[in-house]
Amino acid sequence: MITDCYDVKTEPIISLEDFYGAPKHMADICLILFSIDIHNHLLDRYKCEKIGMLGSCNGNITIYKMNYKGKDIAFYLSGIGSAVASAFCYEAYWQTGAKKFIMFGSCGSLDREKTEGRLIVPTESYRGEGCSYYYAEPADYIAIRNSRKLAEIFGKLNIPYVSGRVWTTDSMIRETVGLVEKRKAEGCIAVEMELAGVQALCDFFGFELYDFLEAGDVLEAGGYEAEGLEAANHNLGKLYVALEVAQCL
Repeated sequence: MITDCYDVKTEPIISLEDFYGAPKHMADICLILFSIDIHNHLLDRYKCEKIGMLGSCNGNITIYKMNYKGKDIAFYLSGIGSAVASAFCYEAYWQTGAKKFIMFGSCGSLDREKTEGRLIVPTESYRGEGCSYYYAEPADYIAIRNSRKLAEIFGKLNIPYVSGRVWTTDSMIRETVGLVEKRKAEGCIAVEMELAGVQALCDFFGFELYDFLEAGDVLEAGGYEAEGLEAANHNLGKLYVALEVAQCL
């Protein structure tokens, strides 16, 4: 079973050194992006240097470095989903040396009243995916370790936000009425696809993860609303929130 996959008694057979050589140090902070529009905005507006490459047989992802208000910040366009996003995070660390990751993207709201007009700072994530079980002991939820620190930063920056549990799923078309109601009853206010796995990996390797979300679509028992998804996916405001958070780390 997937809950048997946490093995810290034996050593991994494969190392990233087999693919990338010795680890490098190019930046301390790295942005995990999910929007091609946000990614291209950075390339168009700032002087960006290629510092690494996430390689695979279906295409390579470039890691860039830019400078914002005097601070060097790496960034890359992540794949979507817990397993891919987690793997990219570790590979980005290996090639950049960054141990502080700021991850931000869109999500589905499970509580319109709480999330509307606010960014979401997750406090815990339901482990409805597979990757986290390789990096953390089995449990229903994983704590988002830096949620309180990020909430304090948002407060200083006067950014409207709400804190709460979220649900990480591996399948965006299997949020059934029953599962939505179950997660809501446990206090989840949103559903997304990366956080539990990336948090587990960061905990395992001693990285700092700062995650926030913007609700786009709404999942309710009475139906599904997708009107706000496009805007939430590509809202440049999230980027500049992330860049300001980087100044505070």
